[in-house]
Amino acid sequence: MTALLKVEGLTIGFGKAPPVVNDVSFSVEKGETLALVGESGSGKTLSCRAALRILPAAAQIRAGSVTLAGENGPLNLMDLSERRMCDIRGNRVSMIFQEPMRSLSPLHRIGNQVIEVLRLHGEDNGRDAKKRVLDTFDRVGFKDPERIYRSYPFELSGGMRQRAMIAMAIVGKPDLLIADEPTTALDVTTQAQVLGLIKDIQKDTGMAVVLVTHDLGVVANMADRVTVMNRGRVMEAGTAQQILGDPQHGYTRDLFAAAPKIPEATEDKALDADRDFILQMKNVSKTYTLKGSAPWHPKTHVYAVRGIEFGVERGKTLAVVGESGSGKTTCARMALGAERADPGASILFKPDTHAEAVDLQHLNNAERLDFQRNAQMVFQDPYSTLNPRMRVKEALCEPMDIHGIGTAAERTDRAVEMLRWVGLSENMLTRYPHAFSGGQRQRLSIARALMLGPTFLVCDEPTSALDVSVQEQVLQLLEEIRDQMNLSYLFISHDLAVVARIADEVAVMRGGLVVEQGPPEALFYDPKHPYTRALLAAQPEPDINRPIDLNVVSQGAGDPSTWPEQFRFDGQHAPPLTETGPGHMVRFYD
Repeated sequence: MTALLKVEGLTIGFGKAPPVVNDVSFSVEKGETLALVGESGSGKTLSCRAALRILPAAAQIRAGSVTLAGENGPLNLMDLSERRMCDIRGNRVSMIFQEPMRSLSPLHRIGNQVIEVLRLHGEDNGRDAKKRVLDTFDRVGFKDPERIYRSYPFELSGGMRQRAMIAMAIVGKPDLLIADEPTTALDVTTQAQVLGLIKDIQKDTGMAVVLVTHDLGVVANMADRVTVMNRGRVMEAGTAQQILGDPQHGYTRDLFAAAPKIPEATEDKALDADRDFILQMKNVSKTYTLKGSAPWHPKTHVYAVRGIEFGVERGKTLAVVGESGSGKTTCARMALGAERADPGASILFKPDTHAEAVDLQHLNNAERLDFQRNAQMVFQDPYSTLNPRMRVKEALCEPMDIHGIGTAAERTDRAVEMLRWVGLSENMLTRYPHAFSGGQRQRLSIARALMLGPTFLVCDEPTSALDVSVQEQVLQLLEEIRDQMNLSYLFISHDLAVVARIADEVAVMRGGLVVEQGPPEALFYDPKHPYTRALLAAQPEPDINRPIDLNVVSQGAGDPSTWPEQFRFDGQHAPPLTETGPGHMVRFYD
């Protein structure tokens, strides 16, 4: 069978430096899915951008060819004029980029951006074009296509923006879709739905897909063939069954070893009746009041968090799991005193076993400053955490400077010590953040959080944007630091495999409520709530014989009013959180 897209001997470099993509070859046939797998910097995205000739200006294609099957024989895309390439981009070959917010114009409505694809390729017939866009919106799962057509990107969630990008990519009915990490930062339930959507579209239209990813669980659910890349070279290639079932190259085996997995069932651990909590949240709710779109329109109330009751044990990790908008980060901000909870809430912090607990709702300025030395946060995105204009030394010493701790020499010594704690060297102090990889920047963020010697850390999705091997290193680092420094973690995540690795207790949130809570042994092997079951079903595993069950995902991830009656909640009415076993709480009507 003739390949739809064929890349042969592709070599790409910058300036006089050695090539960053070296002699790469792969092909994809009509209706087939090819997965390009590897860590960041392996050359996956550059290889795909070369096929569309949208490389950075400084990049040079030093060798190789890219051919696309045409009606009159194969077309060498390297030899086509820019005008001919414009006809191919978005028409015959489309691309979904990794970060939809960077790809969508914030100044234009979603509908206008999608319909532009049809206008550029001469398919704009006024009402017919709009109808085609609305039909595409309906196909990608938007419940109200007209509203999405009128919306701006900032009015949509991450999953909805990604669906809009998919709509933009498929509205021209391309022969080939290049999907560059289309689900990296999405919740597992949204990810499962997006992957299912791509497969459905592929089945209906015969479209070929090149899927760029580092997630082997996604590969197992999507790919027909796999090409593994590392440092610009192809390490291994073959069918998904061959690569996932019996990997031959050491690098591929290392990727499998680093992939987070939910472990096999273990015996339930008895909970200590006399538990020592460093942080306790009781009856915690948070309501935001939004003004109407016009002065005469009524205000609306958003109930971000409702009636939270949980605690973080000293020296242990409480993981809070849920999709975007479930209230996880709002809980984290209230736990750090950055948000004030509604009246009637109690958030108690006890820095030491024998110390008196302080209520974060009623701190004066001196008490708040003292609390901030004990509680720090590791953010999701290390790019935005570190000031790009500050050298590492200045970034690390800044917290001590703000709190007036130590001399300049003592601060520098502390910075060197923290770098060693996180596995980095002293000579990195003079560099700027852009000189580091994503994993190194996350290590720097952790080092900065440790500068004041805290006892409590809030980790907000600290590994969600990292490659599996780097993610494994960061998780191992967090575990070592917790055990050696006796730290306590409030760990925010949507990845149950990561949570299974690090958590001592798990709280599952949906719609501002904790729907299930307990030790990992109970939640992962005996889940009671439909949403917890959906999270588990949506977790992709690197096993081709265990695909995602979209029926379970759609049932649990759907609207709470569609859940089985004993779990259903709507508006302010929700069933109580009831204990079903030792430490295992489920929100349902008994």
